[in-house]
Amino acid sequence: MSTLAVERDTNMSAMEDSDELDEEPGEVIESAPPLKVGEERELNTSGIKKKLLKVGHGWETPVFGDEVTVHYVGTLLDGRKIDSTRDRDEPFNFKLGHDQLVTGLAHGIITMTKGEIALFTLPPGTEYRGAACDNFRPNEATLFEVELISWITVVDICKDGGILKRILEKGARNEQPSDLDEVIVWYQVMLDSGAVVAKTPEAGMEFHMKDGHFCPALPKAIKTMKRGEKVKLIVQPQYAFGNEGRDAEDDFASIPPRSVLNIDLELVSLKPVIDVTGDSKVFKKILQEGEGTLTANEGAAVTIKYKAMLEDGTLFEKKGFDEEEKLEFITDEEQVIAGLDRAAATMKKGERAILTINAEYGFGSIEVKRKLAIVPPCSTLFYEVEMLDFTREKAPWEMSKQEKIDVAGKRKEDGNTLFKSGNYQRALKKYNKAVDYVSEDGSFGDEDQELVKALRVSCWLNGAACSLKLHDFEDAIKLCSKVLDVEFQNVKALYRRAQAFMETADLDLAELDIKKALEINPQNREVKSVQKTLTQLQLERNKRDSKLYMNMFSKYVVTDSSVANKKLKVEQTEVSNRDEEGVAMDV
Repeated sequence: MSTLAVERDTNMSAMEDSDELDEEPGEVIESAPPLKVGEERELNTSGIKKKLLKVGHGWETPVFGDEVTVHYVGTLLDGRKIDSTRDRDEPFNFKLGHDQLVTGLAHGIITMTKGEIALFTLPPGTEYRGAACDNFRPNEATLFEVELISWITVVDICKDGGILKRILEKGARNEQPSDLDEVIVWYQVMLDSGAVVAKTPEAGMEFHMKDGHFCPALPKAIKTMKRGEKVKLIVQPQYAFGNEGRDAEDDFASIPPRSVLNIDLELVSLKPVIDVTGDSKVFKKILQEGEGTLTANEGAAVTIKYKAMLEDGTLFEKKGFDEEEKLEFITDEEQVIAGLDRAAATMKKGERAILTINAEYGFGSIEVKRKLAIVPPCSTLFYEVEMLDFTREKAPWEMSKQEKIDVAGKRKEDGNTLFKSGNYQRALKKYNKAVDYVSEDGSFGDEDQELVKALRVSCWLNGAACSLKLHDFEDAIKLCSKVLDVEFQNVKALYRRAQAFMETADLDLAELDIKKALEINPQNREVKSVQKTLTQLQLERNKRDSKLYMNMFSKYVVTDSSVANKKLKVEQTEVSNRDEEGVAMDV
């Protein structure tokens, strides 16, 4: 923990009540160099001073709430001893922040690393709470030489004291389980009496996180753990078995109602499960981590081996096993089923995984005959895959200017072929990738500007045509607008944007684009044709508007007439009443 972080923790309540964040006299700031042996420094405005006697190991420091184990020797300034764990040859354990030894000393200990020895000078007014001692003088400064032997991190998982986790052994890596992952854990559960009420086999218990296990506290705690981490949990009844308790089972005693559980827990292993497509239709469970950090990407040339099975375990295809030829393909080229294609693009070299592929990303609703078996319609597929090797597609920044232009041209031609075959979604993707290679990043010289501009414009226009076919009219408008930003008289862009505006009922904007296009090219038959369609749409809109206004007006007239009639009746009644009163008075 940095010195500034210590100061933040120490003075948090004061900072919350004040907007002033200026440095206080004696405050240690983050830029202050670490103490050297023999140096002394005031830690904060409380007056505590720290003198480093021996450098510790590593950089981690405990925090408030952790359980620390220390040796200490306390003395007055004149050398009279207050207390010493070294004399008893017995280290002292306590929880930081509870002032179980000397008030304020915890603020010094949170600056120490494991194995460090430091001398703290505590100002007058501190309160000693250790072993009974006649020498302690509360109105005098005291010295405490402290060795930080170790500490156990304590985590309040739910922030309500319901699940406390004491970390006994830290895990490897920073990877923590998520809801989709499959884990193997070992645990033993005891009551406060020491009775064991549950225990896994020595090899542990395997389950999916989303399915939960044993009691609500267990998956909540496991989500905070790393592979190999060992902890002790103290679980309050609301996260255990509540008011009901649990009957005896599997040769273990029952758990009485309102029982607090003490759980020894280890996260033995973790098999990450990834939602490849983001719609829960292609899952990848990693059995073996691959090498390094790079994965295959879209357009990569990959080599894999796999076994493909149906839900009942029927093997319908395999490659790379039993002298079978391995499978080589280019990702994102529809050379294999979509689920396998998408998953392969996420794998590292040497990675092994099991894929669960919904029929939508498999063979769909048709029956397919494969080498070893027939795949029925709407089948969920399971692939055990190993990524043997791949060559990633070069990123634009890895290419020369000429390579970028060549690749962009190739992607555009691929898009044209796909468009002609009616595969508009993949065609659009090709056009977008082509633009990525010739983006306006300043890497092209003046001699190339016209060529790359023409490529961009062509791909934007073709992409807009795809978006119109896919009924993504907002995207069509966006792509045509990009063209018009650089070529404001481009008739195709005006024409296609007008079509999109008509589909989104922006008829006035469509009319403006059509008028502009006809000013540029009065004889363009396509624009004239769409103008006729626009005119018809405008007539239909006007009729609807006219009918709407007529209905509104008629309602108003009826309402107004009704009010007038009511008013007339009231007036007639009043006149009649006055006449009757007049007659009565005459009589």
